[in-house]
Amino acid sequence: MRTPLLSSVALLAVLATAACSRSGEPARSEPPEARPAGTGAALPSAAAAADAAKGPVSQSSVESPVESQSPAEPPPQPLPPPPGEQGGVDQWRLVASPADEDRLSRLNRAWRQALREANHDHGAEIDALGLLLVPDAALSGRLQPPPGDYRCRTVKVGSMSGDGLSYVAYPWFKCTIELSPGGDLALTKTTGSQRTRGLLYPDPDNDRRLIYIGAQAWGDGEKGFPVYSQMPERDQIGAFERIGQTRWRLVLPWPKQESKLDVMELAK
Repeated sequence: MRTPLLSSVALLAVLATAACSRSGEPARSEPPEARPAGTGAALPSAAAAADAAKGPVSQSSVESPVESQSPAEPPPQPLPPPPGEQGGVDQWRLVASPADEDRLSRLNRAWRQALREANHDHGAEIDALGLLLVPDAALSGRLQPPPGDYRCRTVKVGSMSGDGLSYVAYPWFKCTIELSPGGDLALTKTTGSQRTRGLLYPDPDNDRRLIYIGAQAWGDGEKGFPVYSQMPERDQIGAFERIGQTRWRLVLPWPKQESKLDVMELAK
């Protein structure tokens, strides 16, 4: 009985050896944890893992985006006031040239010399003008004339050279008083061959006058007005005074043409 059993075992060994030689590779057992325990599902792909790392996708991000609303525009800001003329200041000494400031400082002397010359031959005409040619006739209060249209006329008193006419009275022309958006009070003589435009400034040293600083336009060919200090021979400086209820005068001492004193009357 032993001989047949050994032959069977030997036969099985031969068959196993033959099988290994046919495959060319030794038999291997599958390594452990080749798949997740408890499931038969495959590992997630790299793309799926990346998507999972981004977190959950909201429904709004999948749908068409809602049109964004532009932020509300801020309310418009008020525009700054326009810049004033002649530098936009209210101090006349910052505008007037030294020569014109000196001319105004000698106003009393201009009154005396001009009236002395004119009274010799034109005393009656001067008296007929009432307070217009009285040096100390200026009144306090309500120095600024209200904006609007005025009648205006100029009287030239005394001769600049001493040889010319000592008194010349011109007829009435048109003037305006304007309050500009920049806060300037402007006086303009709009008609006549000698026109003028300038600003009226407060005088902190004298409560009975304003200070006028302006420039002349000459002839009918000039439609505008020179800017003060642009053409010094056209510059003017003077004292603006109230001499009645609705009556004012502009006194220009030592003008650069013709006379010693120009007095322009404004009346409603």
